[in-house]
Amino acid sequence: MASTAGIKTRICMISDTHTTSPYSSSEKDHAYRNPLPEADILLHSGDLTKVGYRTEHEETISMLKAAPAELKLVIAGNHDITLDEEYFLRTGYKKHRKTAYFGAKNIPLHEDEKTRLESARAAGIRYLDEGIHTFTLSSGAKFTVYASPYQPEFCNWAFAYDRNEDRFNVPAPGSTAPIPANPVPDFPSIDIMITHGPPAGVLDRVGDDRKRSEHVGCESLMRAAERARPRLYLFGHIHEGWGAVRGTYDGTKAPEEDSKESGSASCVGVKVKQEKIPVDEKDMLEKRGVYLDVSSEGQRPLAFGDETLFVNASIVDVYYRPVNAPWVVDLDLPRG
Repeated sequence: MASTAGIKTRICMISDTHTTSPYSSSEKDHAYRNPLPEADILLHSGDLTKVGYRTEHEETISMLKAAPAELKLVIAGNHDITLDEEYFLRTGYKKHRKTAYFGAKNIPLHEDEKTRLESARAAGIRYLDEGIHTFTLSSGAKFTVYASPYQPEFCNWAFAYDRNEDRFNVPAPGSTAPIPANPVPDFPSIDIMITHGPPAGVLDRVGDDRKRSEHVGCESLMRAAERARPRLYLFGHIHEGWGAVRGTYDGTKAPEEDSKESGSASCVGVKVKQEKIPVDEKDMLEKRGVYLDVSSEGQRPLAFGDETLFVNASIVDVYYRPVNAPWVVDLDLPRG
């Protein structure tokens, strides 16, 4: 639907499915059930599989093919180990017990699985490597995505970087720090960010007790998000963090203690005020997802440049049970 602010576009978001398929349509006590909510775009922010076996990829691709969306954008996560060639050949292969996984023709695994994903283009599936990607929908909406499967090193899994490394921001002039291969561009270059890991202080808390829990998101990603100020920022990785917040940038320096309990994310002089999006569980179960309209036709449109909708769409919980719901957002995207 067109509007003066752009083209209203429906986006369904999931992450961390770990080869779990939606429940059957008859199991109405689960929001994650068939069919997935209909949308213009489906986004999946990684951990497609449990440990990257070929059969796991095949099951996930079948699930994505069945999803009712024109365009389906997918990134890898730390569990999708065969999609990280360097990691898999160095150490990741040890997580696989079956050497027969390499296949009769001994095709390199990362290329094999990427080819499987890319061969599903007829179903609208696009596998995104780290970097900037632009797409145009049949509605005429044209939008730009920054994608990255990487997150701070975690228990020797794939797509990892040292927490002190900044792979998302260009160093200040005169700095001797290395220049990232795929930095996040400044506002207003991108409309959507998709990373596997969360930015620091936003839906990134691990642990079931707030007094003993901690934030584990990436400071560099938070800096990059503040510079880019996308309309939508999707991630997963931290299963406990499922949910969404409306983030407002005010550009002021946040006190150190603000990032702990006050509902703000503090990072390098930037303060992002967070407003948690409420969830109506009855409505969620009935509609198979949490619906939110922040388009110009909604009650409270998103202010592009001043606000970002942050979503942690992890489907499984810490016990790898698919108990969480997809998020479904109506958002204005630019006209092509």
